[in-house]
Amino acid sequence: MKKPAKRRQPPCSAGLAAEMDPRQAALDQLARRVARCTRCAELARTRTQTVFGVGNPYAKLVFCGEAPGADEDRQGEPFVGRAGQLLNDILTKGMKIRREDIYILNILRCRPPGNRTPLPVEATACREFLDGQLAIIQPKFICCLGAVAAQNLLGSDASIGRLRGRVHDLNGVKVVCTYHPAYLLRNPAAKRPVWDDIQLLMAEMKK
Repeated sequence: MKKPAKRRQPPCSAGLAAEMDPRQAALDQLARRVARCTRCAELARTRTQTVFGVGNPYAKLVFCGEAPGADEDRQGEPFVGRAGQLLNDILTKGMKIRREDIYILNILRCRPPGNRTPLPVEATACREFLDGQLAIIQPKFICCLGAVAAQNLLGSDASIGRLRGRVHDLNGVKVVCTYHPAYLLRNPAAKRPVWDDIQLLMAEMKK
């Protein structure tokens, strides 16, 4: 007797799939809170939209930058301008990994007017969201891009020159700091030390 054919399940939509994944659902819920945030009055008034973060919610590696720029504010995704293209090159050409396999976020989720440096009070106000993202993703490694990211994440006032070149510990997560891709666009000679830092990161990830 012929067995009845198995009934095919209808494919899940992207939205339903996201709801079924606990980490993505938690990130989506946090992103909705961020989108409504008005803790920093100036940033809330001048932003086009909040820039939450993007990538794999199960990523072992997170890249942390400073704050959204004009391109990021317009598109709602971190590192999409010229600095973002350079970061993509570091990932794909240097580390041989895909952008979608990592997670990218910033210290701030709103663009400071004129791309000025984030104020300490703004970084403090946004820290809850940064910590919330990291708690959901549970990365094993974080790469800080630039002094603002490194100093705020690690709670240090040391220069990026002193913070780079070694591995830091953040509650059991290994942190490597290097120069921001935007800095490399202005100072191409810094590409060599950045590559040294990326090699250090890759060596730690292989252990």
